[in-house]
Amino acid sequence: MPMDEQIMVIVGSAKRQLRVRNARIVGLMILGIAVLSACGSGGGSSETGDPSALPTPIVLSTSAPDPAAVSEEFLSLWDEGDYSGMYSLLDAPSRERTSETKFIELLEDFRSGTALSSIDYDIVSTQIHNPYKASLAANVTLHSGAAGEIPYLTEMDLTRDGADWQVSWENTILHPTLTDDKRMRLQVILPERGTIYDQYGTSMAAPAEAASLWIVPNQIGDEEAEDLMLSRLRQLFDAASTDDILFRYNTVRGTDFYTALGEVSQEEYLKYSGVLDAVGGVQARTYDSRYYSGDGLAPYSGSNAPHTLGYVSWIPEEDLASYQERGYLQDEFIGRMGLERVYDAELRGVPEGTVYLTDADGNNLEVIARREAEAPNDIYTTLDADLQKITQEAIENFVGAAVVLERDTGKVLAMASAPGFDPNLFDPENPHGAWGLGELISSPTIPYLNRATLGVYPAGSVFKIITMAAALESGEFEADEIYDCGLEFYDLPGVVLDDWRKEKEWDPAGEITLQDGLSLSCNPWFYHIGLELFNQGHTTAIPDMAKAFGLGQETGIELEEEAGLIPDPENKPDILGEEWSEYDHVGLAIGQSYMQATPLQVARYVAAIGNGGSLLRPQIVERIETADGEVIQQFEPEVQSQLPLSAENLQAIQEAMVNVVEDPKATAQREFRGLNLNVAGKTGTATSGVGTESHAWFTAYTFEEREDLPDIAVAVLLENQGEGSDWAAPVVRRIIEGYFRGRPILRYPWESQIRIDRVEEPEEETIEGATE
Repeated sequence: MPMDEQIMVIVGSAKRQLRVRNARIVGLMILGIAVLSACGSGGGSSETGDPSALPTPIVLSTSAPDPAAVSEEFLSLWDEGDYSGMYSLLDAPSRERTSETKFIELLEDFRSGTALSSIDYDIVSTQIHNPYKASLAANVTLHSGAAGEIPYLTEMDLTRDGADWQVSWENTILHPTLTDDKRMRLQVILPERGTIYDQYGTSMAAPAEAASLWIVPNQIGDEEAEDLMLSRLRQLFDAASTDDILFRYNTVRGTDFYTALGEVSQEEYLKYSGVLDAVGGVQARTYDSRYYSGDGLAPYSGSNAPHTLGYVSWIPEEDLASYQERGYLQDEFIGRMGLERVYDAELRGVPEGTVYLTDADGNNLEVIARREAEAPNDIYTTLDADLQKITQEAIENFVGAAVVLERDTGKVLAMASAPGFDPNLFDPENPHGAWGLGELISSPTIPYLNRATLGVYPAGSVFKIITMAAALESGEFEADEIYDCGLEFYDLPGVVLDDWRKEKEWDPAGEITLQDGLSLSCNPWFYHIGLELFNQGHTTAIPDMAKAFGLGQETGIELEEEAGLIPDPENKPDILGEEWSEYDHVGLAIGQSYMQATPLQVARYVAAIGNGGSLLRPQIVERIETADGEVIQQFEPEVQSQLPLSAENLQAIQEAMVNVVEDPKATAQREFRGLNLNVAGKTGTATSGVGTESHAWFTAYTFEEREDLPDIAVAVLLENQGEGSDWAAPVVRRIIEGYFRGRPILRYPWESQIRIDRVEEPEEETIEGATE
């Protein structure tokens, strides 16, 4: 094609495009006029009659939501620790940059790095830049369990995708200094844990150097060397005899078998180490520890009051997060039982805590917050360490508990549970730890259970004190009222109930007063009381009196405890049936009928009988002192209530309890013969289940009224041991001897020497009287 023709084609094409463009413009103009005409015909400016007038424009708009709402929700979720909820409020670009897993890891790292427990926040400003972007500023205060308060101003950007605002995530929201390559690091410097003393200043739990001892049988010298070794070890561990030590390795003689002994203080060990090194066989390892004093062979002894003092160990994994929020370290020891747990904060003190900003290599860049250390406090208990040791040894071969209270104040002078355990085993530096803890955990006797406060038992005949109180206060009975106490009780329809004398083939007690009924522990007398009170309309007299004596409720002691159970029409086991009946009332009258009490509760109400009727709160902390000796808490006796007894009726009960240990026909006269101290008591033998031995009880109070030694109340419970007078009464006598005489005097009927050669059954005397 010639050049000019090519030009014409191009020009023609351009003209056609121009015509199409012009035609489109004209079409749009016509369409616009038509639309305006249509609008005008609907009202608008048609009022003027001018078809060319334009209608009033209508502006439609939707306001953006308040960005403060999502920001407040975001900060609130942070305070609650709901990191997944926080992640759900992030905008899409933030979620693309950071996975939920990484986001949660970042928040948890920040929490542990600051010991964050909670946050406070106050939104101070919000600004909407356009419908899709906003920003916000808030004053935030982090509450660190280790470093105190950390205040700062945080800023966050928000974007809008659809109807709601979302957070545009940056690490600086957590703290302005926290850029991507930085993190928070916590440093905690722990002070040495406080000491637990007895009331006289004897250390019972303290930081100290300990020595863990064991025997390698193959390294023991000749017979003479072995005898010397056994003698020194018996002294060092205060064992009852050398047989207790010989028993441990006698079956593995001639081997290198590791035979654990126990722990003593390094100071005590050094007194004997020279001889022990010379004779061979004994090896030791010393280490710094939280040492619990009180010589004894592990694992079932070793501390002077393990259930009361408790122990320390590492924080359990399931509790780690909550402890870290309070400023604890992952590998820190905490109180796990007893006073160590209850007063963990006081004994721990306030560690020095510093939060650092660090770089990617872990170098400290700046201090974000710091709290100065405060020394821990020391706890002085009400315990008497010497009496505590005597009390523990008095029940060392039983399963049970013993409680000794200062009668007129409620102070706990001794509290023992058997079998015991060695709290030193929980130190990971102790080479006996794995072995000893394995035995404790697998033992069917549950050695770490504090049976004094957590063991609940039917009270048996020690409950008859309460039944007698209910009888006298009801007005239906008098202390000198006579009842013919036979061997059987027929007054309940369809049931024949026996006196305990029937099984022994003894003669019945016969016609006796109510006071004699208590001292001779006549079951039919108390069956009769339970039934007569019920029939006379006093259907809850006995359970009501039991509650007034403090049963079925916690005592208020500083330790963990069980409330027990007093069945009544409103609080009875299903096994008693739908209706509270005379059968239930009669069963409760002798301390059965599914009632449950702790040894501490029994000791408390017997103390109240002895002190004139004041039911006192048992207390085991004498005072708490700062490191400078300032007393910040001091023991004061606390009367919780008064027994609902007239002076006359209280005296009648006291006289009957004195007769228990003085009347030749009473249940405990034999066991207290020759003691020459003023004691009132009550035996108890409580049915514990089909096919098992009964629980043995004895409880007593003294009324010496001496200036040098306050009077005491004692309760002893021995599980599945037999009759209270045979087993529990001698234990109570030994404890009373230890308190007033400084040591046990009379051996048990089953001992050849004190603490030696216990036999299965005590010799039973055939004197007329009772062993109930």
